[in-house]
Amino acid sequence: MEEVKLKIDALKHLEVGFIGLGVMGYQMAAWTAKAGFSVSVYNRSSNVSEKWVKKFGGKNFSEPSELAETCDVVFICVGRDEDVLEVTSGKNGIFHTIKPGSLIVDHSTTSANLSRELGAIANQLNCNFIDAPVSGGEKGAIDGKLAIMCGGSSESFNLAKSIMECYATKISLMGPHGSGQLCKMVNQICIAGLLQGLSEGVNFAKNAGLDVEQVIEIISKGAAQSWQLDNRAVTMYQDKFDFGFAVKWMRKDLDYACVEALKNSSPLPITGQILGYYEELEQAGDGELDTSSLIRRLR
Repeated sequence: MEEVKLKIDALKHLEVGFIGLGVMGYQMAAWTAKAGFSVSVYNRSSNVSEKWVKKFGGKNFSEPSELAETCDVVFICVGRDEDVLEVTSGKNGIFHTIKPGSLIVDHSTTSANLSRELGAIANQLNCNFIDAPVSGGEKGAIDGKLAIMCGGSSESFNLAKSIMECYATKISLMGPHGSGQLCKMVNQICIAGLLQGLSEGVNFAKNAGLDVEQVIEIISKGAAQSWQLDNRAVTMYQDKFDFGFAVKWMRKDLDYACVEALKNSSPLPITGQILGYYEELEQAGDGELDTSSLIRRLR
């Protein structure tokens, strides 16, 4: 911890910006400000950024381009490819005003192709770019214990890592631009399979007349243990889903993974099926529920 603190102290002269103050971005920006950095923010809904500045200080900008003019490092945490393009290449995007030598870190989960394209544009502008999707969910962001998988140069990664250590406990450089997004796809593929298996197991235990919470307790101490089991099994049984990572975002992430799988010839038969399940839930109006709501299809 002392080593991390020394690295952060050495970088506090940098002006840091955060674009996107959703469930994840709000907390990551907060941890960065609490570490002592000067943080500027932009959010599409200005009331959120005004609330953030009132609580943590810093500056609130009305456009991404205005924020980029003043910042040395710009973090982005928005939803889809289209959202990232809007705040980077759009009419008021950061690419119009970003300073040479600046670093852009994209925490959004996007397609790998977009990250490669943004990396190339940043290079033309004499800037640096890292794709850095995160894992750990809302709780990981609140606790400052996220895992971050990155793509880009080692030099850019080392600078970004020193700041990201404010809100992450595991940060790895996976390869060139796009590699962070590819790693995040692996993460989402694995989670999707776990949640479907957990849905079937919890539903089976209930229908078999077992004490479901007792089942969860005992199997969590054996080979079935996982983060999803520890943090979602009981609430799945209790039919509680108004928290966590939304169905609409998982559907989006799995869609990116399935498209990429066609390019690299990776069969994803189960993932493709679960993607269809999430599409059903979203069409039924459950897009805002936690991804563990998969179990609802079995009831």
